[in-house]
Amino acid sequence: MRVFLDANILFSAALNTSSGLHAFFSLAAAGICELVASPYAIDEARRNIARKRPTNAPALEQLLAQITVCREAASDTVQWALSTGLPAKDAPILAAAAQAQAGFLVTGDRADFGFLYERKLRGVEVLPPRIALERIVAAAGK
Repeated sequence: MRVFLDANILFSAALNTSSGLHAFFSLAAAGICELVASPYAIDEARRNIARKRPTNAPALEQLLAQITVCREAASDTVQWALSTGLPAKDAPILAAAAQAQAGFLVTGDRADFGFLYERKLRGVEVLPPRIALERIVAAAGK
């Protein structure tokens, strides 16, 4: 199962090494899922770390080493993502997750993605972290 991580998940996991978000990385290391992110999401996470907590940049890079970097989404896919009502800054995230054929897009951005939580769009279910972890673990147990 491919799990696309939004920039805010990468950023938050790098800020707090004891965060529950590290469960995604443990599950991936165990072969239960594959973590994916786009260059757009990775760049955003790096910019935010550099601006807000530069001392955590090495932690972010360690996490990124465990992620498959997918291609950016095609412009028509970004246009589709915009049609869902997402802001222009977030449409490339959903578009890349769909193009990468991720099962889940994990984001803590309730303000912009919350209206899409637990909806499946082009095969990608948009989920907050806790629910995504529950679903991954449940799928692994089947």
